[in-house]
Amino acid sequence: TSSHTRVGILNNPSSKIKEDNTGIARGILAAFLTQNNSNLKIFLSKLSKEETAKSLDDGTKIVKFLISGMDGNTFEKKYNTLGLDLIKTHQMFCQEVLKLLPGQMAVISNGR
Repeated sequence: TSSHTRVGILNNPSSKIKEDNTGIARGILAAFLTQNNSNLKIFLSKLSKEETAKSLDDGTKIVKFLISGMDGNTFEKKYNTLGLDLIKTHQMFCQEVLKLLPGQMAVISNGR
């Protein structure tokens, strides 16, 4: 709840990284790279819902979940051009540096 808090996301998937199973991860990364904090928070809350994941698995395009005020064109361009290499780099960092198992979650804090 502090305005001095920063949040970041690292992906550590447990399955083979493919375009058809990384929609939410790419959506989160694209939103972090293109949106302001207030829109980002609301959009991430929407993406984290189970029904959103099911809908995306059923073929719904991610742009259907954009919220009012988001820069949809910038988001969509970043989402469509975001390569899988970034997610693979996240995975490698999680497993090689942080020593996490594939799919294992962690919270990392760096505070005063």
